[in-house]
Amino acid sequence: MKNKRDFVLRVVLGAALGIVLAPLTTALFQSMSAVRQSFVTEELLALTGSLWGALVIQSLLGGLFGGVVAVATLPFAEDGRELVVRSLLHFCATAAAFALYLWGSRLITEPLSILGWLLMLAVLYLLIWLGRWVGWYQEVVQLRTMLGLNPGPSPLRWRETVSYVPFALLTCLVMPAVLFWVDLTFVQDVPVFSGLLYPMLGLPVVGFCSGLSLGRHKGLCLLYPALCFVCYLPAVFLVFNSSALFHCFMVAVPALIGVLLGAWRRKKS
Repeated sequence: MKNKRDFVLRVVLGAALGIVLAPLTTALFQSMSAVRQSFVTEELLALTGSLWGALVIQSLLGGLFGGVVAVATLPFAEDGRELVVRSLLHFCATAAAFALYLWGSRLITEPLSILGWLLMLAVLYLLIWLGRWVGWYQEVVQLRTMLGLNPGPSPLRWRETVSYVPFALLTCLVMPAVLFWVDLTFVQDVPVFSGLLYPMLGLPVVGFCSGLSLGRHKGLCLLYPALCFVCYLPAVFLVFNSSALFHCFMVAVPALIGVLLGAWRRKKS
């Protein structure tokens, strides 16, 4: 009964906050553009033909979005699979409510622009979720330690991944610089080694093999592909240019596949 009451209270408070913030958000959004500042968009006002009607529609959409977001403050599930499923369902509901608010309020009507805002929402959602998850995980570790149990792996297995940081730096930062020097010194015309052979052949092979090794020895270390991606970013702008950003994926994606396969083999053995 208490959980149900807390759920309803969170939804009501979130919806009330969304209703209040919706017109203020519209005014702020329009103040950053050349559009005349108002609490509703001109498109919505023209569609409804009434200022109060436009305010009601916009506030209801804002309330829906606020109510859905408020559910995220509920405690995490104890079971890992239930946690993932619940989080994915909540993100889908949040993204749908947000897209409906943007489109229904006529703040943004172009599908590609809405997709861009949804991508930013996904990044923000992931950052907040990870922050909550790390805090929750630390509480679990503390309880297990107090009970004399094995605390288990570090959050997101960051400690297990640290030993591979030098290898990632060597692969993603040092080697591109060395091969670029080789191209400038001996090849000169076309960056055969640094721009062609290494990104297309070397990075995928090295990323996959290192990820496979890490997964087999340490388990599901999903930070490693992200680490490879971030480590290669300086090489993109120091050695190449923004057109070489896809190189980051040439090492991160195979590293992810390797980690998943290695962790699966570790679990099966």
